Amino acid sequence: MKISAIRDLLEANVHCGEGKLDKEVSSVFGCDLMSDVLAYAGDQAVLLTGLVNPQVIRTAVMMDMVCIVFVRSKAPSEEMLTLAKESGIVVLSTDMTMYTACGKLYSNGLVSDYRVK
Repeated sequence: MKISAIRDLLEANVHCGEGKLDKEVSSVFGCDLMSDVLAYAGDQAVLLTGLVNPQVIRTAVMMDMVCIVFVRSKAPSEEMLTLAKESGIVVLSTDMTMYTACGKLYSNGLVSDYRVK
């Protein structure tokens, strides 16, 4: 699925990375605990979260994620956007809850690569 399709399905705003919306992604991980992202996320391409702090960007970089979607109308700070731009990560935000956003993506074919370690 292209990031542009995720934007459309989630009725999301693009905060940075407009030039990378044609990138294909194959999996997603939804979580507010960055320790769980580090422990359980597999080869993820998209992170859905309601946590808004610079650690989210740093975690996404460590996990080679290409897109972050902030749910529940959360908006990233300028510091976060600077980090995301430097790292080449697309940042979106949606008014949807985590549950609704994950459900929409799942029902349209985007799956999780969740790994119990």
